Amino acid sequence: MSTLSLVGLVLLAVAILLVLVLYVRLHAFVALMVTSLLVAVLGGIPLGDIASIIEEEMGSTLGYIATVIGLGAMVGEMLRQSGGAEQIAKTLLDTFGDDRAPWALGLTGLLVSIPVFLDVALILFIPLVYTLTERTGKSLLFYAIPLLAGMAVAHSFIPPTPGPVAVAGLLGADLGWVILFGFLAGVPAILAGGIVYGRYIGKRIDLSVPEAMREEVEEIGDPDASMPSFGQALSVIGVPLLLILGGTVSDVALAEGTTQRAALSFVGHPFVALVLAVLLAFYVLGIRGGYSMDDVQKIATKGLEPVGLIILVTGAGGVLGKVLVETGVGEALAEAMAASNLPVVLLAFLIAVVVRVSQGSATVSMVTAAGLVAPVFESGDYAAPVVALTTIAIAAGATVLSHVNDSGFWLVSRYLGMDEEQTLRSWTVMETIIGVVGFLVVLGLSLFF
Repeated sequence: MSTLSLVGLVLLAVAILLVLVLYVRLHAFVALMVTSLLVAVLGGIPLGDIASIIEEEMGSTLGYIATVIGLGAMVGEMLRQSGGAEQIAKTLLDTFGDDRAPWALGLTGLLVSIPVFLDVALILFIPLVYTLTERTGKSLLFYAIPLLAGMAVAHSFIPPTPGPVAVAGLLGADLGWVILFGFLAGVPAILAGGIVYGRYIGKRIDLSVPEAMREEVEEIGDPDASMPSFGQALSVIGVPLLLILGGTVSDVALAEGTTQRAALSFVGHPFVALVLAVLLAFYVLGIRGGYSMDDVQKIATKGLEPVGLIILVTGAGGVLGKVLVETGVGEALAEAMAASNLPVVLLAFLIAVVVRVSQGSATVSMVTAAGLVAPVFESGDYAAPVVALTTIAIAAGATVLSHVNDSGFWLVSRYLGMDEEQTLRSWTVMETIIGVVGFLVVLGLSLFF
């Protein structure tokens, strides 16, 4: 097929996927699989090879991603059930004080949502926002937007949350680099979208605690007598991140073949780091907190319940990327990029924005965009930092312009008691600021690699 035809095949793949999701209302997993099959046939892949390609790619994608997401989910559920996540928030609020509470909430959202899904984190910490609102008389948004900004950044930018893990897996990015760049891009995004814009919109939309939520606050906010300390809870989050970062740094700073580099690379592999984090969580948050081993296992099992669907969608996104690679579209995209002079991080960002606005889910948008961009890396020789920066660029593009086709839009609307217009003016604008600022940081960093 000609370069033009292959580029057209990519556009057709996006169009088919959007039609299936938006108009046919097909589930994202099924839509991705159907799109992959159609693209494979139209791209000229022999019919006898299509099934084996799908089977092979689904297995290789999930072998990595399912492990990381599953282990991360167990850590997150232990933090939630033990009260460790709540302890982190309360300590930060006590340290910062009421006047600087938005800073504490932004940091809380960032730290806690690394291992805990955004919707769970929101439900867990919204009582703190309600309490601060009633204590100070300020708008609910003054406190909610910083918290949501931290959660949104962690949800999209920082592994082991599913989105960046999935994109890193599909692009072949090093998680250590992704974590580093995720923080470098995420912190300014929280400051701009959470702190600055939160103060701005909090003065223009005056919201009090929704009456429907008052009873729910009491149920969610029951104190836990065996709640772990701040240091214990923070160690469960910090240990795997430091190990992974240490493994990445060792690959750059230490000579190949040395014992130190081999040891740091081993414990810094995401599998090993997260297994150690799970064991640490089981002991520090579970056994030392008074839970029996049976209780710990039940909590771990419960943590795995919501991740199955995410893993399947991620695998299907990997299949679409592999099918596009097999059609030769990687070389075609590389040629098109060379002709357009668009940097790969900009191309990735724009693709993610289009998919995000069209179908809503940030995670699905990230997986879909990564599947479309992955062939570029298959056909070129890119440095590890560039691949990681592209991962964050996709995450940034998949964050902007959350609106009525995004489940997060309605979750925030419900818990803050806002109508659609207020949610668009607050949540949607905040998400867009986060995505744009994060991308600008990534674009700037890409100039050095």
